[in-house]
Formats: sequence, structure tokens, C-alpha cells
Amino acid sequence: MEKLGQSEVESRQRQVIIIGQDSFYRNLTPEEHHRAVRGNFNFDHPDAFDLDLMIRTMKDVASGKTVEIPSYDYVKHVRENTGQLAYPADVVLLEGILVFYFPELRQMFHMKLFVDTDPDTRLSRRVLRDIQERGRDLEKILHQYTSLVKPAFEEFCLPTKKYADVIIPRGADNTVAIDLIVQHIQELMRPNRNLKRQRYNSDSIVGRPH
Repeated sequence: MEKLGQSEVESRQRQVIIIGQDSFYRNLTPEEHHRAVRGNFNFDHPDAFDLDLMIRTMKDVASGKTVEIPSYDYVKHVRENTGQLAYPADVVLLEGILVFYFPELRQMFHMKLFVDTDPDTRLSRRVLRDIQERGRDLEKILHQYTSLVKPAFEEFCLPTKKYADVIIPRGADNTVAIDLIVQHIQELMRPNRNLKRQRYNSDSIVGRPH
């Protein structure tokens, strides 16, 4: 977002917004919630998402409506009662591990980016995030990664790489590729500043498989 010049822009006037697929985890049943607390629920499975809500929200924001993006509590494993408002924008970036998995969602995108990161980087990033942001212990993180996360990535996420218009190797470290994509998005925005807005949905340029 900083590369796109959005860090200082007032939210109601933003030309670019980023929406995370993780915001659309569905409400769990009591049995699923119990498994989630123990680290045995697969949040990287397509069934973990509220697809209808995700599609409805993306259609609304693409049509210029102000929408409420759900907020998910990753510690308590529940969807919070209040979300975050997302105002109309010229460019809408949807990032997540399974945004290409669902055909209904995939056909909405004007540009599809797959950020390809090596397995060691994905694991180390997940360990740091889950320990620092979600208060989980290392043993549970590693068990969840080997039993759920890695198999789900190989079964559901990696095969969707074929749908990408652009593949970015080395993830966020590939500054050359990212800069080129940023330039392209800026070109898309430039003619629209004083004209009727056209919205371009894509996987986030900073999104990662994990």
C-alpha cells in the first residue's frame, strides 16, 4: 500500500483497498470450535470459508458500495459482531490462499497474481505470526502445519497456481516484480482519478500462500 501511495490517504478517498480472505472464515459449530481450540480444525480447507458472504461482499465493493468487512478473532476462533468499513476504490485487492480455488470468485478478477514462496519461508513466517500474534505454542504450530496446513496447501492452494496471470517467485523479496506490478496498477488508476471509477480485483501484490 505504501508503494501505491495509500499510507497517508483518508479512507473515504482511497484509490486502493486490500481485503483479506481470512476475514471470511465462517462461524464454527460447537464441535468444530472445540477442534479449533486444540489446533485440529483445518482453516486452510475451502469449507472453512463463508463463500456466499465473500462473493456478495466482493460484488458490492466492486459495484461501488460501502461494505462491512467481517473481523475474525483468531484466538477465540469466532467472527466478531462488528467489522471494518471498506469504502469504494478504483482498485480492490483480494488476498488469500484460496482466492483462486472458487470459480465464482475467480471469474470476478481482472488480474490474478500468485505469490510463490518457498516452504521454509512459509513455515518460519507462520511460526512467528502464530507465536507473536496469536499466542500459540511451537509444538501445536508445528503439528498443525504438518498435519493440516502443508497438506491443504498442496491439495487446494498450489494447484490454483495455473490460474494466475502473473507468478511472483520469491514472494515479497522479489522487489523488481512487485515494483512492475505497482507501476501497472498506478497506470490503471491514473485515467480514473476524475472519471467514473473502474474497479480492478486481484490477489494482493503482497499476499502470500502462507
